[in-house]
Amino acid sequence: MKVVLQRSKQASVMVDGEVKGRIQSGLVLLVGITHGDTEAEAAYIADKVVNLRIFEDGDGKMNDSLLDRGGEILSISQFTLYGDTRKGRRPNFMDAAKPEEAEVIYDRFNALLREKGVQVETGVFGAMMDVQLINDGPVTLIVEK
Repeated sequence: MKVVLQRSKQASVMVDGEVKGRIQSGLVLLVGITHGDTEAEAAYIADKVVNLRIFEDGDGKMNDSLLDRGGEILSISQFTLYGDTRKGRRPNFMDAAKPEEAEVIYDRFNALLREKGVQVETGVFGAMMDVQLINDGPVTLIVEK
């Protein structure tokens, strides 16, 4: 499982011109699932994401977590995170889990985030999505398990 997270001042996702999810302050997560990912990987990454100290405290140091801040999450399924570009010019997506397997883990991942008390918005799994975000500083991280 691989998650690219971006600290965001606000973000939204649209499908067919309709807003499906919108957050204010928090994190945008691009979530990729690979073969063999289980709830254990999802639980590890969910815990890591909500507890990473990547928000500034009152002294301007990155000491606060999403939970400390009461921030929200916009979670977007993203199979292309497992695109292999080592050979040729066309990415190979063989490392991405099959949609029917990935959706189960993705849904469980979002449920685990919600169980931690975080407001989670999502797009539509497998749909063409338009994601808009306003970055909150240069904070983009990759979390893997």
